[in-house]
Amino acid sequence: MRTPLKKFTEFTNELLPNETEYLLSVQNFQDEERLDILRLVDFNAHHIDQFTPYDTTIDKRKYNHLQNWIAARLQAIDVDEQLKQILSWEEKILTDSIDAEEEKRLLNTIKNYRHPGFNFSRFYELAESYRHFLLIRLRYEDHQLVDDFLQTYRTAYLEARQIKGKLHEASLAIVGQYSGKGGESKHWEQWLSDVFYDETLEGHIRYLALVRLVFICHNYRKYDLLRPKFDYLDKKLAQGLYYSKRLLLNYYNNRLMLHSHFREYDRAVYYGYLSVRAKTHDYLLYVNNLCAVLLRLNRNDEALQLMKKALPEAKKTQNFHNRIGFVAFYMKTLNKNGLFKNAAQYGEAFLRGYRKEILQYRWHLFFSVYFESLFQQGRT
Repeated sequence: MRTPLKKFTEFTNELLPNETEYLLSVQNFQDEERLDILRLVDFNAHHIDQFTPYDTTIDKRKYNHLQNWIAARLQAIDVDEQLKQILSWEEKILTDSIDAEEEKRLLNTIKNYRHPGFNFSRFYELAESYRHFLLIRLRYEDHQLVDDFLQTYRTAYLEARQIKGKLHEASLAIVGQYSGKGGESKHWEQWLSDVFYDETLEGHIRYLALVRLVFICHNYRKYDLLRPKFDYLDKKLAQGLYYSKRLLLNYYNNRLMLHSHFREYDRAVYYGYLSVRAKTHDYLLYVNNLCAVLLRLNRNDEALQLMKKALPEAKKTQNFHNRIGFVAFYMKTLNKNGLFKNAAQYGEAFLRGYRKEILQYRWHLFFSVYFESLFQQGRT
């Protein structure tokens, strides 16, 4: 039997609180039923531990309309979609395959550009390529428009390049310390904070600064400096700024780490479940982090169900740092549930297939859990 509103329910189950808050803030529905549906979508997005079914007596076309409206609204502000468009334009310009309609859209985007765009540097570089394309074809009027844009924002672009270079310098110190190679990174904290709060800079650079601040917090166990920054970012996300599903899920995972450090475990679990509501490249990392919190709370069966659900993704990923971490946490959940034999068998099979990768990446984590499963069976 077909589940009522199955397609709409599956679609909305992946929506996130910051997304639905933004949608409510920009809607202008005259139809009360559509607005009521959207309010319920927002309620369900916020309440991860309960679900209120949608009213099946409402005309199904209203659900279809709302789903299309939600998708279009979120796509319009999605900085990842904007980057894809920039890269698509660039490829077509470099291969002389851009058509007239796409050129019209590009010229209009340049003409109406509002600084700073999230992907400003990439857009600026696109405009540089387009200027060459136009001039060699003697399109003087369009060339002038693009050249004016480049001259107007040249100083901002050069500053962005300089900051990105400095970000890389900071990353070498920060990641080096994080990976156990020694050194200090605390002296980068203030500069990175200044970059993050500088609203004249493109969003991509500001987010890169925040990610590096998160690493510094890990290095020094100094998570208190993140709370005001996350609160600031949360407000921006609710306004539809700096938005993409990928960045939002990463933000939720970082909030899990923050609340876990302060032993605010209910909040950590809440954000953890939000971080795995949709699948991205870092899905397994987020699953591992949520699993760790659930195990800390002795919610062992819940952790096991989480890991079983993520197993197909673990088998596909080529990121062995996350994959080996997942295997270790999966064995740990089996151990916590008294399934020591299952844990040992899973570990043995993985060790046979990926001995080299285990020794290269996370051997200590893997073997500590694997040996525990053997010890509990009296096999050591």
